[in-house]
Amino acid sequence: MIEGFEAMIGKMESLLLYDSQSPLIFSSGLFLFLFAVFYTIYGRMQRTTMLRIVYVILFSLYFYYKSSGIYFLLLIFAATSDYIIARLIYRLQRPVLRRILVVASVGINLGMLGYFKYTDFLIQIANDLFGEGFLQFQNIFLPVGISFFVFQSMSYTIDIYRRQMRPLDNWLEYLFYLSFFPQLVAGPIVRARDFIPQIRQRPQITREMFGMGVFLLLTGLFKKAIISDYISLNFVDRIFDEPLLYSGFECLMGIYGYALQIYCDFSGYSDMAIGIALLMGFHFPKNFDAPYKSATITEFWHRWHISLSTWLRDYLYISLGGNRKGRLRTYVNLLLTMLLGGLWHGAAIRFILWGALHGVALALHKLWMGIYPRAKAEGRDMHWWSRPFGIVFTFHIVCLGWLMFRAESMQTVELMLHQIFVNFHPQIILQVVEGYTVVFSLIALGYLLHWMPQSADRLAQKAVIRSPLALQVAMTVVMIWVVMQTKSSDIQPFIYFQF
Repeated sequence: MIEGFEAMIGKMESLLLYDSQSPLIFSSGLFLFLFAVFYTIYGRMQRTTMLRIVYVILFSLYFYYKSSGIYFLLLIFAATSDYIIARLIYRLQRPVLRRILVVASVGINLGMLGYFKYTDFLIQIANDLFGEGFLQFQNIFLPVGISFFVFQSMSYTIDIYRRQMRPLDNWLEYLFYLSFFPQLVAGPIVRARDFIPQIRQRPQITREMFGMGVFLLLTGLFKKAIISDYISLNFVDRIFDEPLLYSGFECLMGIYGYALQIYCDFSGYSDMAIGIALLMGFHFPKNFDAPYKSATITEFWHRWHISLSTWLRDYLYISLGGNRKGRLRTYVNLLLTMLLGGLWHGAAIRFILWGALHGVALALHKLWMGIYPRAKAEGRDMHWWSRPFGIVFTFHIVCLGWLMFRAESMQTVELMLHQIFVNFHPQIILQVVEGYTVVFSLIALGYLLHWMPQSADRLAQKAVIRSPLALQVAMTVVMIWVVMQTKSSDIQPFIYFQF
């Protein structure tokens, strides 16, 4: 009996302590259980503001500890550093001193990001230039989501430097903002001026907010744990690992599958993050708006990862001069912004090439609009007969980018393109579809749901919102059960955890 008790304690410790192989993610059974316990207590703290703030901070830090171990201290350091610097920036009147402090804040944040994310990449470049062994690899651990909370913290100090908001008087409130667990590790990137006013407000969780939160949680679980994970493990990963073993048709479907996989993975996470925040009485901005419906590359970036694209626009593109310094400088600014956006995604040449592709495409589209004033930045403004062509063209430009984004090397990119253009083998299409019936059914379902008109999406939202609480709970339990039945034995982390 004692041995059984000790075994149970050991199992509990393995579940609750940090495990680098099992990060805590929204679609895991452990998170759903912990959140249910957390939420039960949270609902009793509506009138005790400071206690609620401390309670959420502690849960958020534990959530990050389960994702990155001891590196939760890095999050506390970032919160402390920028809290102090922001207050100094606001108090000082001399522009030079204020500029020095904001540069210091940006330097500290980018220094952390650079060390953890790009040290090994720079070592690899040095070894390529000066010979293998010139520098030794450090194998530095990359804390989950460091890119997201670093960008959020920088936006806070920059907004205060620009006199767009006042600094917080309470460090705990800033730590609450930076560590808030729904958006901590994979966004959306929430601006301080949008989120901070909500911290001290008494949570008013209306029936509509609760129902919408449940709806987003359900759709996010379905997109991530059912569509994305299944097609990834059973089709996409196999194609990208050994493209020469597959026909050009299979390679093309692998690229289309990855386009759906990364959308369902990332938008599914965002849906769950926004839904969980709503259940707690907080509003996050929309992060995805059916991006593959875009008819221009500019429209795509107005629909894809909206919180990142607007952050890059407001804090990088505009800071570089935006479109205020002539056409040529505008094109250069677009290219630099997307190159740095690609580098933000990862320390590899393929991410830089992905950013370069989008930067060139955005610059060319802007040039086209300059030559033909009737051309529209937003594909929504196109004529009904030209919009479908724009959608197909834009989708394939995006898919070419996803090919570089996903491939482990440029050799894989070359092999995939070679198979598509040289060894397509259309005669085996029916055989391939029959062999991957479930995979192709899920891909078809994913794109079909993506292409649903907004009116159908609103009807589904209203149906869940207006459902009785018992039915909402039942739908959530059924979805969790389906996820448990379809998931693999290995945890599939969210793709954007690596960024």
